[in-house]
Amino acid sequence: MAQGMIVKALSGYYYVLPENLVQRGESQAEIGKDHNLIQCRGRGILRKNKTSPLVGDRVIYELTENGEGMVDEIMPRSTELIRPPIANVSLAVLVFSLNEPALNLQLLDKFLVHIEHAGLETLICFTKQDLIMSAEDSSAEFVSETSKVYQLYKSMGYNVLTTSALKQEGIEAVLDRLQGVISVFSGQSGVGKSSLLNAMMPSLQLETNIISHKLGRGKHTTRHVELIPLGNGGWVADTPGFSQLDFLQLEAEELSSCFIEFQALSEGCKFRGCLHQNEPDCRVKDALALGTIAASRYEHYIQFLVEIKERKRRY
Repeated sequence: MAQGMIVKALSGYYYVLPENLVQRGESQAEIGKDHNLIQCRGRGILRKNKTSPLVGDRVIYELTENGEGMVDEIMPRSTELIRPPIANVSLAVLVFSLNEPALNLQLLDKFLVHIEHAGLETLICFTKQDLIMSAEDSSAEFVSETSKVYQLYKSMGYNVLTTSALKQEGIEAVLDRLQGVISVFSGQSGVGKSSLLNAMMPSLQLETNIISHKLGRGKHTTRHVELIPLGNGGWVADTPGFSQLDFLQLEAEELSSCFIEFQALSEGCKFRGCLHQNEPDCRVKDALALGTIAASRYEHYIQFLVEIKERKRRY
């Protein structure tokens, strides 16, 4: 029996990196694309127990006669995500572009809700900083609005970085934050996730696609979940781009706690379980009136609340 970590899942196979290589934290170039990975199937007992191995799982496996392996046991998980299907992630890197495609704050807030509900730490990474000043519609007002968005999420307590893969700006700061943890990269299609990863690891050469100006979005370039070693003890998962997320795992009463600036305010509301919609003596609505919480955040909260209630009525 041996221990290792699943770093890729594809076509019913789990590719396990032996524990000694996991601990050494070598880079993708040092490990090789598939060199030293053990191609494994899952033992039948896992299916019987309705447990499916996930990328990121620490597992116990046994080598078979044909040089492959069999996953016998999955070690306890610290976290488990459904979409993307990955285990033991501690940090979510939400990658959103400042331009091309335009910054979508509603989608950013929806991602933040899911990440807060999953109990992960968050790094918001605004990419394509170089396009702000070079854009045809660039103006002092446009730059000012971008700065306000940056300050808004910083003021709420989120770790926010701006980067330019083209100019190699902010890359080291991202690498430092990813050191020693498993992180998942998520965000809208075409925002530069693969370009950012390529900038951090030039040997990686992930496929990238240019933006479709007709549609205002990029094509998906990532087909499966795979952990990529950074060489500093960190691992990142590049995952397919999403344009929509659902709230199947979230109840209306839980939504408020996923807006971090609402959390302390909610404790002062008159009614326990206040939805901050029509209830009297609501501290969240008071803060909105005073301008101490952003109107955009409250607007998105109400939109998500309606979406959750409509989902419950459908089911």
